Amino acid sequence: QVQLVESGGGLVQAGGSLRLSCVASGSIFSINAMGWYRQAPGKQRELVASITSGGSTGYADSVKGRFTISRDSAKNTVYLQMNSLKPEDTAAYYCNADIRSILSSYPRAYWGQGTQVTVSS
Repeated sequence: QVQLVESGGGLVQAGGSLRLSCVASGSIFSINAMGWYRQAPGKQRELVASITSGGSTGYADSVKGRFTISRDSAKNTVYLQMNSLKPEDTAAYYCNADIRSILSSYPRAYWGQGTQVTVSS
């Protein structure tokens, strides 16, 4: 009953920018932290950036100064602005959110289906 849908991925040259969006919809009671993960072929999924309901943010060292996470709580949406992209940023990017549905007493993690980001050199 809760869905996360990402958009905004694509192919970009090194040094370029992309903006990812993720909208949560369905039977939502509340959303706590939201974040973005990525997984490159043959590698483990890693946390890229996160943002709490209060707006506190955290970033992986590899993206600090280049990526910015933000959220619009009124729209149940989280964004990832990616600047100065590098070929090593190529991966499938997944949205994650800690959501309590109206059918549950406790929050749990939900995942989007992923959006591909490819950075060419």
